[in-house]
Amino acid sequence: MSLMTVSNLGKSFGGVKAVDGISFNLHAGELLALIGPNGAGKSTTFNMVNGQLAADAGSILFDGTELVGLKPREIWRLGVGRTFQIAETFASLTVVENVQMALLSADRKLFAMWRRAAGHKREEALELLEQVGMAGQADRPCSVLAYGDVKRVELAIAMANRPKLLLMDEPTAGMAPKERNALMALTKKLVVERNIAVLFTEHSMDVVFAYADRMVVLARGRLIAEGAPHHIRDDPKVQEVYFGTGKTFEKSSLKREVA
Repeated sequence: MSLMTVSNLGKSFGGVKAVDGISFNLHAGELLALIGPNGAGKSTTFNMVNGQLAADAGSILFDGTELVGLKPREIWRLGVGRTFQIAETFASLTVVENVQMALLSADRKLFAMWRRAAGHKREEALELLEQVGMAGQADRPCSVLAYGDVKRVELAIAMANRPKLLLMDEPTAGMAPKERNALMALTKKLVVERNIAVLFTEHSMDVVFAYADRMVVLARGRLIAEGAPHHIRDDPKVQEVYFGTGKTFEKSSLKREVA
């Protein structure tokens, strides 16, 4: 049974159909990549699932609840976490305090934000940081961290409400190849251990082919292909629309970069 089912989803801006009747599903324990060329409708689809954009048509059924019409905070409380293309943390707070703030929000205690987060579920916050390899830097300010470490902290923050679904918008943007693979390997590990579903957008094809279980390919707002990475790589329509005639996915895209 699908954790999330997207049916005939549509969104227009003026006379332009940014998303035109797309449908797909997502299962627990699965990493699903949403890819396509610029203007394909990836971000619009992603933001409708998250509630940042209201769909004009269609349905997003998540664990039995309709998401269309709900606000991002309501969707988050249903068990949908999110990371962003540019990592979002409180630079002035320590690593552990950032996670504690997320735990405060999950417990609906943000009305008490004037108090320091230091006393709230520190042990639980440290456990989350341990899972992402950041417990050793728990008391350092986020402002002094390397960017790859900030992304790990953001992942711990996203896990604070024990999500069933994790939305990751360009999770490896701005990262070096080794950092990209380390972050995605960590995400894959959490997916397996916690049986979480992940929907992610990504421009780095090495990341997509190495870690996605399935891929959904959009072009001009429509779904043109869906399937396992090796099927998508060899799909003639994807080759033509995504790269233009005469170009193909390199087989090396299936290998993880280690440089």
